[in-house]
Amino acid sequence: MAEKHRVDVNDNLKARKIHTQYNILEKVITVIIIFFAISAALMTFESIQKFGISLFASAGVASIIIGFSAQKIIASIIAGIQLAVAQPIRVDDVVIVEGEWGWIEEINLTYVVVKIWDQRRLVVPTTYFIENTFQNWTRKTSSILGTVFLYTDYTVPIDEIRKELDRLLEDNELWNNQVKVIQVTDATEKSMQLRILVSADDSPTAWELRVFLREHLIKFIKENYPESLPKTRVEFPNKSKSPTAEQQ
Repeated sequence: MAEKHRVDVNDNLKARKIHTQYNILEKVITVIIIFFAISAALMTFESIQKFGISLFASAGVASIIIGFSAQKIIASIIAGIQLAVAQPIRVDDVVIVEGEWGWIEEINLTYVVVKIWDQRRLVVPTTYFIENTFQNWTRKTSSILGTVFLYTDYTVPIDEIRKELDRLLEDNELWNNQVKVIQVTDATEKSMQLRILVSADDSPTAWELRVFLREHLIKFIKENYPESLPKTRVEFPNKSKSPTAEQQ
């Protein structure tokens, strides 16, 4: 199954769905098999059989005790099954959890491992993804939009910036030839904000493309239109002063 549905390709949405379901359901089935195997083995002993019969006789009390002591574990297991069925997250999804940006690396019955961009690992209970709000950047497709913000003076020639963007994206392997746009999204008393929106096949590629465009567009403005870099203007009016008595 792993060979047939590979996740190391560009369009891996279906493969990630299957891997997520398989990983979680495999763990559920393993737990059930181990439970019944141990139970069957223990029931071969007569003393254990008597204990089991007495336990079933007091099943009401036992269920209450087990319910209170293991409610968090049971809730986590149920949440893991919900993740496999509803799939708000999948293996290799790009998410933002607790303000951290990363990929879903592992989905287990009771916890999920998020691989942060700087190689750290964020371990989150499965119930978190059922009870809390989080961002999933690759819910529908692995393709993603990348955004670059530039702050310039009002004198910058936007049409020239657009031409430079076209040149930078031409034959660029990081760009998937779908979205490219420059818009003035804000203007303050000191500068205006340019938003460059581009598309890439996946989140790591989008990150590399954003870094590439940011560096080269800043360099282009510095070399060709340095007067259009953000600046603060201060005006000193030339007021004529009347001569003092001593000057007279």
